[in-house]
Amino acid sequence: MKAGLSPALVLFNPSALRRTERGTALLRQLEALDAGASPATDAVIAAASDTRTPQGVVAALPLPATDDAPLQGPLALHGTLCVVLDGVQDPGNLGTILRAAWAAGVTEVLTTPGTADPFGPKAVRAGMGAHLHLRLLPDRSWDQVAALAIDRDVLLATAHGDTRYDAVDWRRPGLLILGSEAHGPAPAAARLATARVYIPMANGVESLNVAVAAAVLLFEYQRQQMANGR
Repeated sequence: MKAGLSPALVLFNPSALRRTERGTALLRQLEALDAGASPATDAVIAAASDTRTPQGVVAALPLPATDDAPLQGPLALHGTLCVVLDGVQDPGNLGTILRAAWAAGVTEVLTTPGTADPFGPKAVRAGMGAHLHLRLLPDRSWDQVAALAIDRDVLLATAHGDTRYDAVDWRRPGLLILGSEAHGPAPAAARLATARVYIPMANGVESLNVAVAAAVLLFEYQRQQMANGR
């Protein structure tokens, strides 16, 4: 609702929402909707949700429009940095990366084949609203990524890179490729990389969770953007 979207359907339990000040404020907003919002019992909300302990409200929202981004053919990016997810299969990690990207001021995230569905339930919950504020480009081909890379730095995050993350000039237009810890970068990602970026770690630590690594890298991007007056 803060993003200005009208839900197609909302089911809510008034007594559950009244337990907190934040829930009470949401309840007032729901009751003011002209259509689409209905009070419901706990049993109905549980049937409509796939969580074990629903929070007393469940909503259906329209998918963000992607008419300007065809699955085939050229893409155009609008932001300084685009995050590219390469085979990130855990939906919780994917959603957490989206949340970190939104918080760091990134506006676009692209996923390649083999990556989890960003609109799956677990990814949506982990995103905590990021889906409603980011431009998502799911399931794009490596040919499309290669076309985007022509005028941009391509930063490949890896545990054993040659460039420290805080030595990168994040003010330049770039693509940040984040991949699977288990399988490593796709061959296409490795070919496109102009720099292999790493995060220094204590001796004996093999790697970071991909979502944790994403947050470290993205907030260095944010720090440099803020230092540059953006």
